[in-house]
This record gives sequence, C-alpha cells and structure tokens, in this order.
Amino acid sequence: MRNWEKLAFKSEELIAKFQNKKVEEIQDVDLNELPEGKERETTIKTRVNQSFFRSTILSSYNSKCCITGLSITDFLVASHIKPWSKDTKNRINPHNGLCLNSIHDKAFDKGFLSITPDYKVLISKYFVDYSKERAVNDFFLKYQNHKIELPDRFLPSQEFLEYHHNHIFIK
Repeated sequence: MRNWEKLAFKSEELIAKFQNKKVEEIQDVDLNELPEGKERETTIKTRVNQSFFRSTILSSYNSKCCITGLSITDFLVASHIKPWSKDTKNRINPHNGLCLNSIHDKAFDKGFLSITPDYKVLISKYFVDYSKERAVNDFFLKYQNHKIELPDRFLPSQEFLEYHHNHIFIK
C-alpha cells in the first residue's frame, strides 16, 4: 500500500527546496495562527497534504465537477469518498477523491447523494418530498443514474464507493 501522506508532504518539500523556500511559504501558511511545538509541525503537514490532495483531484478531473461539469474552480471541492475522519490511511489517497461542486459535495458528505461502484449518481429518497421544487429537480433529481465524468487518472475506488453507499448514503 502506498503512503499517500508521506508522498504528498515529500512532494511539497521538494518543490519548496527547488524554490529555495520553506514548505509553509509555498503553501501560504500563516505561522502566527498555528499552535507552538509539535502540534505546529502536524498542522503544517496536514494543511500541505490537504492542498496536495485538492491539487491532485482537481487536476485528475481537469478542474470539472464529475457530476455537472462545472469548471469554476472557486466552487470545486476535492471531496473524500470515505470520510477523512474514518480512514486515516487514505486521507490523501487520490483514489478516495471526487471533484464535486460545493452543493454536490455537501450533499455527498451528508448522504443525500452517492456514486455507485459503476460510477452512476444515486439520489436519496429524501428528495421525494421536495420533487415539486424546481431547484431540487435542477440540482439533484435530473442526475439520477447519470454516469459521472471519470478522471484521467486515479479512478475512484469501488471499495470506497461501496463504503459510502453502505454507511453514509440515506436510502
């Protein structure tokens, strides 16, 4: 198994070294906002790795939401399939990521939508009561069973998608 966290941080260290800078400088980390001591190092490393994960996911999906195709990067999120808090070994693993727009990321995190292991969008039955609302149809219901746009590399793990469907999705 690959150590994605170590790879991400090592990658950022090498970029910083090449630029004759510190990692925190190239990542725009405000050292005054971080705790002192060992926690400081962990916080910087976590922020650097989160940045690496976002860059990797957005790049893999050509900076487009895999559901809607939206390409405004300010609205795109590198979403974890298996939540950050549930699987420390796969936090930075790009096979645990989807590029989603902000609203679909929130819905995915809360279990209102899921992606099947064959990469189709599933919409929760929760929305049935709201099906007369135009926004619900436009943002959610019309994507039911549509295949997502797959990334150029780092295909989402079917194992992680099954986890999301079985443990997070509201059926």
